[in-house]
Amino acid sequence: MIKGFATPEGTAAYKSRFTHLAEGHFRQRQGLWFSSIGCGSYLGELDKETDRGYEASLKEALLCGINVVDTAINYRAQRSERAFGRALTELVQDGKVKREEVIICTKGGFIPYDGEYPEDPAAYLQEAFLNPGLLKPHDIVAGCHAMTPAYIENQIEQSLRNLNLETIDIYYLHNPETQLSEIDRTDFHRRLREVFELLEMKVKQGVIRMYGTATWTGYRVGHDAKDFLDLEDILIAAREDVGAHHHFQALQLPYNLAMPEAWILPNQHYGGHHLPLFQLAEKSKMVVVGSASLLQARLIHHFPEFLNSYFPGLLKPSQRSLQFARSGPGLTTALVGMKTKAHVLENIETAKVPLLKEEDLVLMFQKKER
Repeated sequence: MIKGFATPEGTAAYKSRFTHLAEGHFRQRQGLWFSSIGCGSYLGELDKETDRGYEASLKEALLCGINVVDTAINYRAQRSERAFGRALTELVQDGKVKREEVIICTKGGFIPYDGEYPEDPAAYLQEAFLNPGLLKPHDIVAGCHAMTPAYIENQIEQSLRNLNLETIDIYYLHNPETQLSEIDRTDFHRRLREVFELLEMKVKQGVIRMYGTATWTGYRVGHDAKDFLDLEDILIAAREDVGAHHHFQALQLPYNLAMPEAWILPNQHYGGHHLPLFQLAEKSKMVVVGSASLLQARLIHHFPEFLNSYFPGLLKPSQRSLQFARSGPGLTTALVGMKTKAHVLENIETAKVPLLKEEDLVLMFQKKER
């Protein structure tokens, strides 16, 4: 088991080894230095070849200046967590990276398979979760999601085993807005408070360092949408148990050229006003991680050519898309899935280029194709 966790001193030491990367590649949040690019692990087949690809790419990334690692217990039926765990263990044991230099994040909420797709998913659910009493049928929403203290505690323990870790740096509730498809907001906030109470206990136990919500639609839709998440309400829920010293300190949501809502959509309540998510998160001093930076590779094939002039020095659509994402005003880290060393080397080139300024981003959105 790898002991320890990311520290201010460790992440600062990591940052100091990559002075050849452009200023702004590392950003300080909650005392830690985060790289502007992070390793994602969502896509891929459930096979050994993909496992090896993720292992090799993570090792390359950590040696190139990327110290944010993001996964989830359900990604590739737990295989992504396990692949990352093997890569981290090898690098730490070989002395190439220290545990305190790396920020490791994972998620729980979606019911995970175990290494492969079961022949009978209903029987698997019954045997793995219902029979042991980890879940009751009414706990499960949309046939795939649960958010109860006992279940999340079980998922944290399994993620620690998969990653071979003593401590997870950021633990996210995974797409909690899924619950709103079947329960009302009163019940949703009750469930949220109960899980937050558990997560605060896990912080005290040293099992996690902070927690947050990783979402898909919740923070990007209008406040009248059924699956809308109001960050102010969620912060209130976090304060109910421990007051202002809570550890609800991280958010994750999609942010890319086709999904810029976190920057431009004023859907979040703040006192008597409305703000975009990025602005409210900045006021709340939260870590904000962007997922789907390349929109699962779709932006590689559909990047608007008339915007190319805004990305000097970056020749590939993937690099331009990543540059847009990591330049988001208020964003901490932009995630990108990488299954080969070549992809890592291609993406780290982006970190050698200065970030876009917000005025350039505004001009970009005002520009129209001719």
